[in-house]
Amino acid sequence: MFIFPRLTMSQLPLRRFNHARALTGVILLSTALLSCSEPAPEQPVAPTEQAPLSAAPQMETEAALTARARGIHERVITLDTHADINTANFTLNNNYTMDLDTQVTLPMMQQGGLDVAWFIVYTGQGELTEDGYAAAYANAMDKFSAIDRLSKEIAPGTIELAYSSEDVRRITADGKKVAMIGIENAYPLGLDIANVKKFHELGGRYMSLAHNGHSQFADSNTGETDGVWLHNGLSELGRQAIVEMNRWGIMIDISHPSTAANMQTIELSVAPVIASHSSARGLYNHSRNLNDEELMAVQANGGVVQAVAFRGYVNGDKHRLNREALLRVQTSIAESLGYALLDAPALRELDEAARAAYDSRMAEINLLAAPRIASEVDQVAAPVDVMDFVDHIDYMVNLIGIEHVGISSDFDGGGGVTGWNDASETFNVTLELVRRAYTEEQIAALWSGNLLRVLDDVQRIAADIQSRG
Repeated sequence: MFIFPRLTMSQLPLRRFNHARALTGVILLSTALLSCSEPAPEQPVAPTEQAPLSAAPQMETEAALTARARGIHERVITLDTHADINTANFTLNNNYTMDLDTQVTLPMMQQGGLDVAWFIVYTGQGELTEDGYAAAYANAMDKFSAIDRLSKEIAPGTIELAYSSEDVRRITADGKKVAMIGIENAYPLGLDIANVKKFHELGGRYMSLAHNGHSQFADSNTGETDGVWLHNGLSELGRQAIVEMNRWGIMIDISHPSTAANMQTIELSVAPVIASHSSARGLYNHSRNLNDEELMAVQANGGVVQAVAFRGYVNGDKHRLNREALLRVQTSIAESLGYALLDAPALRELDEAARAAYDSRMAEINLLAAPRIASEVDQVAAPVDVMDFVDHIDYMVNLIGIEHVGISSDFDGGGGVTGWNDASETFNVTLELVRRAYTEEQIAALWSGNLLRVLDDVQRIAADIQSRG
């Protein structure tokens, strides 16, 4: 059995990451410690036999390795399955062609060589009432419209909306960036199962049945925290939704539902499923990561798991220590300025004007903290980085096979690690994969080939179901 190695620092003499960019992600979490602290279990021995990767050329210089990685990165189609959006950034006067305070923009995608971004129609879980469903539907329509506006009105010469793998290849061959649409939480469907077809017609190509909170379709992973369940997996409406998603060619996303809901989904679906942004619970014990049983079920189902670069899911304990070190620096600066830092509950109590004033003060604090990050934060408690993230890719590749693993960021939804903290740093993931002796063919499969294969399978099965009436 071949185990993908994690290279030591002595093997990576010139490995560097941009700590200034990493601060962008720090600011988003600067006032609250949001990571989880469950103990990480020991890594089990991977049972799946894997063919050895081709070794990098002997005595390859750092410059030569980087150049080889750069060539691979430019040739493969790079695809990130999860980038959240704020519709305020999709207007004619404020949009992704500009330099925004976001982790994804078109210039960033260009700089980092990110070809395909799945923009997310996300809706937080609300009450299971008529009013709740109406508000959720309106939110989803607003986001569908925003993505459509980007590709058709704001930057049609730069980015185009894709509906299939053939579209992806055509658009990238034309030199454009690609937008695709994922739906995070089926809550906006309400109780009308016919909306599955409508969301497909609007461009949705994957959808999760729940988010953080139990929906009308499925239990959420969050039940592991309080022990409260609504359906013990899927509801009857959730089972109907699976049938409709199979019928219309929407990939079923198992990243947020409970383990029971996921196992029932995989058993019921006649098409492969995906986890759009989840890592391995075998490396870090968080309910948003998939356990080995779920991973093996995805393998048997023919699906794919998109490892996610979310610090708290990659290594929550390491991230917590790094945030604590940062908080000490921020608190010291705040006290010197006569400010007081607020925790998350206190922040939620602020009105709009007070929140804007607080954010302005935090921007000042973080600007003063930036020169101290390397010595007083990262040297005290190392941040979660690209190497930690790729460890999850290695783990899943060894467990379920490389054809069932992909890559996602969760940018602008809390995602990002040091080294891949926005779309402009996407090359660093490919570079780390090359360091670990993944071949170009394998890297192409991880970045997009596996996900597009599943999309093809789902659409082929949907066409067959429709042909049978």
